[in-house]
Amino acid sequence: MKLPVYLSLLIESERTLARGYRQVAEAHGDEPDVHFLCLTLAGQCDTHVGMLQPLVDRYGTGDAGDEPERLHADGLDEARSGPLGLLRDLQDLYLLASLTDVTWTMIKQAAQALGDRELLQVVTDCDKQTSVQLRWLLGRMKQAAPQVLIAAK
Repeated sequence: MKLPVYLSLLIESERTLARGYRQVAEAHGDEPDVHFLCLTLAGQCDTHVGMLQPLVDRYGTGDAGDEPERLHADGLDEARSGPLGLLRDLQDLYLLASLTDVTWTMIKQAAQALGDRELLQVVTDCDKQTSVQLRWLLGRMKQAAPQVLIAAK
């Protein structure tokens, strides 16, 4: 069973996303909506990790083993500054959140196949929040893009 591999990938993805949200919150404190919402979203990611822990205890942790690491998310090296930096940081967060979201989807498929109601409930709750995170990130990028890409000098 390779579910433990994906559970481990998901936990790491959630931790990376939480770190990214905190970096962006700190770097863009002059944007109160970004600052406070990114801190809230980081807390959601932390909660997701906590909700996954009993499942990892049951299924175990996984290692991709011989599978070469093709794509991995190291997170943001450091947040950028200024309006263009904010737009690019939000885009990076969107990519990290998308990786997290698709991993939730794969685990949901496994939970349904296993008939594991506890796992399915965790996936359902957490995936909804990740979807909301993606919608906020996209909306905030759409809000910032015209000013940053056209009007800013």
